[in-house]
Amino acid sequence: MERGRGKAALPPPSRSLFLTRSPSMSLSRRAFLSEFSLTQQQKLCDGVHTTERPGKISRAATRPLGEMKRRLQKKYLILILGYSGLLLLVPYIFDYGGKPTLVKNGQQQPKCPDLESTMALWNNGERSNSTADTAYEYAANRSGRARTNIYLHATWRTGSSFLGELFNQHPDVFYLYEPMWHIWQALYPGDAGSLQGAVRDMMNALYRCDFSVFKLYAGSQNISTAFIFGWKTNKVICSEPLCSANKRDAIGMVKEDQCGKCPKRDMRDLERECKKYPVMVIKGVRVLDVSVLVPLMRDPSINLKVLQLFRDPRAVHNSRLKSKQALVKESIQVLRSKKQADKFKRLLVPNNRVNRAENYVSSAMELICDNWLSDLVLETNAPPWIKRNYIRVRYEDLVLHPMQELQRLFKFSNLSTFSALDEFVLNMTHGQGYSSDKPFLISARDAKEAIYAWRERLNVQQIQQVEAYCSEVMKQLGYPKNSVDKT
Repeated sequence: MERGRGKAALPPPSRSLFLTRSPSMSLSRRAFLSEFSLTQQQKLCDGVHTTERPGKISRAATRPLGEMKRRLQKKYLILILGYSGLLLLVPYIFDYGGKPTLVKNGQQQPKCPDLESTMALWNNGERSNSTADTAYEYAANRSGRARTNIYLHATWRTGSSFLGELFNQHPDVFYLYEPMWHIWQALYPGDAGSLQGAVRDMMNALYRCDFSVFKLYAGSQNISTAFIFGWKTNKVICSEPLCSANKRDAIGMVKEDQCGKCPKRDMRDLERECKKYPVMVIKGVRVLDVSVLVPLMRDPSINLKVLQLFRDPRAVHNSRLKSKQALVKESIQVLRSKKQADKFKRLLVPNNRVNRAENYVSSAMELICDNWLSDLVLETNAPPWIKRNYIRVRYEDLVLHPMQELQRLFKFSNLSTFSALDEFVLNMTHGQGYSSDKPFLISARDAKEAIYAWRERLNVQQIQQVEAYCSEVMKQLGYPKNSVDKT
């Protein structure tokens, strides 16, 4: 035992050695087993001299592990970079992938819908100039009275509710007050720019007297005449045959408490009434600019006419400040629609929490003036078939000369005027005060006080601010700058 101390004992002979001596085993099998046994013995002997301490890993074994680590790290890095690139690419594809590319002078132009692309849309519309003209002439000359579709295009606090009410009173008009309000409420806080397609699609359906489009924005609510925004002042919904509260030919404001008692009628009843009227008017403030309406103006089956209402930006700003709490939500949506590359860098989230509502409403005013300027430029450079279906009016002219302006607008809309409606508009412009306590209530106003109230209610800084970023619009619309400083 002492002699063998320190030496590793040899393993016992393999059982295969004894098997090779069996006389009954074939020669080939014996040769294979003998070779296998020798190999196994050699490995065991070699293992005696190379055995290391347990738990210790040789350098040769660590090399593959290090290489695997580095390879895994590279793979993870590539995956992270690829995923980041995909996140950046997907929004671009969704935003711009489906929009047409304009080619001008052999160079690809930006795909975003800017002023140049809109002008190109109108100029490319010369393709359908003959088609649109033919359809227009056909609609105007065919037997019977052709259907006329009007969109009253305005922005908040320009007097659009008053102008819309004049159409609501006319017995030949099917009038809808702010139907696109449902889109902005259902898809809030979507920015105003991203909602323009949905707004146009709704208008396309409504002008065809298809009111099933409201179901898209109703959620779990039941659809009826009582679902439509502003239904309690609608002369069609609140008059015979849908309701006995009023006579459709009678001129006068609808009393909301009486109309509220009218039965809720199915939308199909309203659709049948819609098809009876020769003129349909939709009043809205949620179309940002006229370019959104061009496809509807080009469509011969709709043949849309646009009546755009302007007002002195200083008067609009004054009215917006007075109603700022009611306009914060819409102002945020308008502000979120601005392009990152635009010059309106100071219109980001205000840092003054005390006057946050006022800041939002004031900041949105600059974007409104910018959209107005785009509309004026587009209208100036528009082809004849657009100019024929477009008219603009200033609020100041409407309330100071209501008879003349109303006659001009009704002629554009294929409507006739009559004494009862003339008397109604005169009474509405010769009331007491310049506005009511409720910002969206339609009532009789003192026209002159409504026009010039901003001079007394805005300070010098506010006036100068509006005149600075709306100067070009004011110049084109004929509004002189304020020359009297307050002391």
